[in-house]
Amino acid sequence: MNPLKHVAIIMDGNGRWGLKKKKRRNFGHKEGLKTVEKIIKETIKQKIEFLTLYVFSTENWKRPKDEINYLFNLLEKFLKNRINKLNQNNIKLKIIGEKKFTKKLNNLLSLSEKITNRNKTLQINLALNYGSKLEIIRAINLLNKSKKKITEENVSSKLFTKDIPDPDILIRTGDTKRLSNFLLWQLAYSEIYFIKKLWPEFNEKDYINIINDFRNIKRNYGSI
Repeated sequence: MNPLKHVAIIMDGNGRWGLKKKKRRNFGHKEGLKTVEKIIKETIKQKIEFLTLYVFSTENWKRPKDEINYLFNLLEKFLKNRINKLNQNNIKLKIIGEKKFTKKLNNLLSLSEKITNRNKTLQINLALNYGSKLEIIRAINLLNKSKKKITEENVSSKLFTKDIPDPDILIRTGDTKRLSNFLLWQLAYSEIYFIKKLWPEFNEKDYINIINDFRNIKRNYGSI
């Protein structure tokens, strides 16, 4: 049985789900947050140590301004209403990406990380203003600045995900088969599951089926 430490998820399909229900895209984002909470609970039940969620990419700034504002307001409300509960449940929160938001949101993100810093049951990594290509370029620039040799180990040490094991599984909902500039370096040997369901439709049973499949497959890492 394969050990499972880290699951990464591209939560695709919120907006399309909202339109499918003959409502606004933002309605889908709100419902998608309910799915996030269900998956967090199941991740803890499965004793998985790391969960990385692709919340907002560097490319998402191209979306309509009202949708971007809604997403950040939703995030602010989630942190204000849930951070104490996350802390009580021994969950650590970490932001991966560049904190280039409003001062209010930046402070809230930093405070959430500080409050939960010592927690051990589950580490949730929120990929915010994250783009993998920029992350890799940033890492190489840091190595050049420090005059360190560019090696796999050294590049990994300068990524936002340093000290975090690479994902064992990547799940992408929404019936789209691409990585969308997410963890390109870290996903080299991850098992990838593309799911037809839109993110608000994804449930604990779907998640458990993926976990069970992963735990029983043969992983060769280039050998036979």
